[in-house]
Amino acid sequence: MKRRFVTLDVFTRARHAGNPLAVVLDSEGLDTEAMQAITREFNLSETVFVAPPAHSANSAAIRIFTPGRELPFAGHPTVGTAVLLALHDAQAGRASDKLVLEERIGAVSCDVSVGNDRGRATFTLPRLPERIGEAAAVAEIAGALGLDPAEIGFDAHEPGVFSGGVDFTLVPVASLEAMGRITLDMMRWNTVMKPAEHPNAFAYCRQTRDVGHHFHARMFAPGMGIGEDPATGGAAAAFAAAVMAFDRPGDGEHRLVIEQGYEMGRPSQIALTLRVERGGLVSASIGGEAVLVSEGVLL
Repeated sequence: MKRRFVTLDVFTRARHAGNPLAVVLDSEGLDTEAMQAITREFNLSETVFVAPPAHSANSAAIRIFTPGRELPFAGHPTVGTAVLLALHDAQAGRASDKLVLEERIGAVSCDVSVGNDRGRATFTLPRLPERIGEAAAVAEIAGALGLDPAEIGFDAHEPGVFSGGVDFTLVPVASLEAMGRITLDMMRWNTVMKPAEHPNAFAYCRQTRDVGHHFHARMFAPGMGIGEDPATGGAAAAFAAAVMAFDRPGDGEHRLVIEQGYEMGRPSQIALTLRVERGGLVSASIGGEAVLVSEGVLL
């Protein structure tokens, strides 16, 4: 059976930037092992498999894989798949500005706008992010990243384990210069970084490469088959809880742009919007652009 696929670059408006994504449109009959094998064949940070929704009011059901494991939820697969399905609807003469994707974490609502071969999608986080644990000692984290302990942390920010559906170790780094020097020590990595089943690190600093952005980030998850990721929406979801804990934004809406992938030559921009009421986070959303790159069939 031939199965259609499309690739997109996500969290960018330019091809050959952002985070590449493969979307397999005909996934019926594929089991988990086959999906994982196809994902390894594409060898991108994530691959999506689209199937009919369980509930007819929704747009599609999707499963998301990294080369190493399945994820219950992820940001750039959600954005890229929403843009792709909206483009297909537009080609069929149906205008779709709202889509609901059934993911393992639950139903994810997306606002979408498209034109020609690209578009933008924003989705509401399916669950509010939270701090779920303590990170390792600063000296251990610094050693695993090849940095000095004095370069870990800034302002009130300190390392912690946070989750918005996928767990991440968030590591504040003092400067953009130090971010560029991060080098993983794999002898220490699995014993230092959390969670134990897929140790990772989302490192970030307040200095940015581009004016108008708010944070610069890098994400490493070698245990999931991702040496470094150009853009990580799932980590941005977890990061919302860190912003609430350490920056304590006031009531109202706050829009932050996280730049990522610059060290890889894949500049990406993730828009994170927080809505705060009475000092607490009541909702958050992640948005970004996506552009079609290729299409074909799997044999």
